[in-house]
Amino acid sequence: MPGWLVGLGIAAVSLYLLVGWIGGLLPDLGNPFSEETVDRSGPALLKSLRNLEEYRAASGHFESIVDLERDTRFVPSAIRGERVLFVAVGSIDAGVSFAGLDKGAVQVSEDRRSATIMLPPAQLYEPRLDFERSYVYDRDRGAIDRLTDLFDDDPGDDSELYRLAEEKLELAARGGSGLLARAEQNTRTMLTGLLRSLGFTRIEIRFAAV
Repeated sequence: MPGWLVGLGIAAVSLYLLVGWIGGLLPDLGNPFSEETVDRSGPALLKSLRNLEEYRAASGHFESIVDLERDTRFVPSAIRGERVLFVAVGSIDAGVSFAGLDKGAVQVSEDRRSATIMLPPAQLYEPRLDFERSYVYDRDRGAIDRLTDLFDDDPGDDSELYRLAEEKLELAARGGSGLLARAEQNTRTMLTGLLRSLGFTRIEIRFAAV
């Protein structure tokens, strides 16, 4: 290798070390050869929320009375008919669905310190009837119905009774229980904690109007 080329390489390395040494002595000047890392990747918040699909944020316990009466026209209830009083006990979950979020649902500032998330309103999920604690308080049948039960292997079909019980539980959850509001508040708290752990300092969680 030519001597001049070797000398040029040694001079370049010496210059690099000299500038770095001077930059260390004079921090204000800095090192012009220092490395800089810039994170330009976009936030993965939206994908994470979609993968979560839904967040069941609150659960309510309810009790209601179902008063079901079946009558036959022009026939006295003492002869043909039925009245059932059923104590319905169960629970309902409330939460927020993330499955249908679009790209505009999550907005992040350029400095990755501010985030705004727009979510659908909280919703109620299917009621769960507690069959061990729910019970028939009173069942009054007409004479013909009681006689028919003696010859019937399956004397009663309570499917309609259970359906009405679930409807009663849902009405109780919607009727001033505050379950939906609690679900939105818990969802806001959960997402705020998650975003703060990712370095966000200004966080706003919004819910669409019903």
